[in-house]
Parts: sequence; structure tokens; C-alpha cells
Amino acid sequence: MKKKTVIVLVLAVIGGIIYFIYPRQAKNTGEKLSRQNARDAGRRTLPVDAYIIKSHGVTDVYPVNSFFLPSEEVDLCFEASGRITEIIFEEGTYVKKDQLLAKVNDARLQAQLKKSQAQLDLYTSKEFRQKLLLAKDAISQETYDESSTLVEATRADIELIKAQIREAELRAPFDGLIGLRQVSEGAYANPSTVVAKLTRVSPLKLELSIPEAYIDMVKVGTSILFNIDGDTLKYRAEVYATESKINVTTLSFTVRAYYPNIDHKIPPGRFASVVLQLNYDGKGISVPSESVIPDLGEHIVYRVNNNRAMKVEIEPGVRTESYVQILKGLNVGDTVVTTGIMQLRDGIDLQIKSVK
Repeated sequence: MKKKTVIVLVLAVIGGIIYFIYPRQAKNTGEKLSRQNARDAGRRTLPVDAYIIKSHGVTDVYPVNSFFLPSEEVDLCFEASGRITEIIFEEGTYVKKDQLLAKVNDARLQAQLKKSQAQLDLYTSKEFRQKLLLAKDAISQETYDESSTLVEATRADIELIKAQIREAELRAPFDGLIGLRQVSEGAYANPSTVVAKLTRVSPLKLELSIPEAYIDMVKVGTSILFNIDGDTLKYRAEVYATESKINVTTLSFTVRAYYPNIDHKIPPGRFASVVLQLNYDGKGISVPSESVIPDLGEHIVYRVNNNRAMKVEIEPGVRTESYVQILKGLNVGDTVVTTGIMQLRDGIDLQIKSVK
């Protein structure tokens, strides 16, 4: 009987021990598993794209807005006064240099020209006969000289009349596009009367104001890239002249560039977004602009380090539409994260999907 009692008591003690100890152990095990799961959740892998930094040339650029100017432009006016008898050009068409565009009444001048030419024929024939007589000593030298002088004077009169006739004609001073005419046939014109505007549209000029800090970088031959509204193409112009001094008010200087405009696609006055290429660094490095994060006055990128994100502060340089030059903080061969930027934090595990 005592033996049975002892066995019951032992079993009761063991049951009590199991009752009190096992829940705590189970609880501790559950807590450990929870903490492990939390750590595993904190170490989740983020799929990202990456970019390997390579050495390449970096060009400093300066953006500025400008308008196209014609290479030449002039108001067409007659040199002489008179009634307009002919308007030969068509508005909005291209004309060639020296092409006749309009005329004022030159009937009187044409009549004087015919008279002088007839007189010249007569005086020339008389001079020829007197030259033969002079050779035979039939007339004096003085008589022959008078005849010769009369011929030369008549020739001069003819040249004067022809010059006056040219003044009655309106001719194109250069190749270009002629605008809208401002007068009609029959109107009286004088040297201040504008008949139309003539514009040379090939090449075109771009005039830019550049800060004085770039005065040593912008020279004749400097390349300029630009685009125009509504056109995705990039165009190139070249600096051909710079102003001789800096504007003391704006602390800038003016440069002009030529764009060939051979196909006459761009009209003068069109707005242009210009990018001026300045100093060139042949050993620069850069990263895609989407990988750079502004952070309270600093600039941050995430470098891939053993498949983990490593936060790196960088010093940016030249910026373009797609890339940012790196002056400090990264080196050639480093790999930076380019996607998933907003989910990144220091030390997070990364799964690299693609590398450029």
C-alpha cells in the first residue's frame, strides 16, 4: 500500500513539474521563433536594377534660351523717287541676289540714254576721221583733242544716266526670303518708302548671353546644341563671334553662333532651348540621375556591397538630362542601385535583376 502511495506521489510531482515548466519553455520557444521571423522579415530581399560606373568623358553644359535671328535683314527701298510702274516679285518667295524686284518710272532717263548713245556714235565717227586727218597734218592737235574730249564726256554722260536708271530699279542685295509688300503699283515712292522686307534665312544666328565665369571657355568654334518646340531632334550650331567686352550691368557677355538652316526649316524669330558645351573632362565618372537622392542638403546614392545596399554621400558635378557627374564618393567599377530608390535603406539585402 505504501509502495502505491509513493508511486502516486512521484507521478503527481512529475506532472506538476511538467505542468509548470513546459508552458514557459513553449512560450520561450515561441518568442524565439517570433523574433527570428521578425529578423527574417527585416532582412527581406529587394529586387533592383544596378549600374556599373565606367570612366568616360564629361562635358560641362550651360542651358540658356534664345531666339533665332536672320543672318541678314533689310527694308527694301528705292534710291530714287518716282511713280512705281512695276512690282515683279511675289510675296513670301525666295529671291536671288541682283534679281529685279520693282521699278519706278524711268521713261525720261531711258530717252536721255538713247539720245546720248546716238550722240556717242556721231562723236566717235567724227573722232575717227579727225584722227586720220591729224596723221596727215591736215588738222591741228587741238582740234583732234576737242573731238576726243567730246567722246569721253558723252561716254561719262551715258554712265551717269545708267546709274540713275539703276537707282530707279529695286534689286535684291542678297539671296533671301522676301516678305509682304507694303506698296502697290501706281504709288509714289521715295527713298524712305519701304517696299518689303528681305531676310536671309540661311544661315541663321543664335545670340546668347553667357555669365562672365565662362568667358575663357567660350571661343570661336565652341559647339552649341539646341532644340525647338514641337521637335524632338537635336540641332547643332557653332560660335563664330564674341562680344569685345563684358556688360557691366549684367556681368555677362554676348556670343553669336551660326546654324546652317540649309533646308530653311527654321524661320527667324523661332524660340530655341540651347545647351552650351563648355569644359571637357576626359576621365570623368557619372551615374544615372535617378540613382541620386537629395537628402537635407546632401546627395546620397546606394552602392551595392556584397548584395547589400550601402548608403554613400557623394559630391555631384555636371548634370545632364540623364546623368550626374560624381566628383567625390564613388570610383570606377562601383555598382550603384538605380531602381527601388524609395524603398532602400542602409544594409538591406538586394536581388540584382539587371546591370548596365
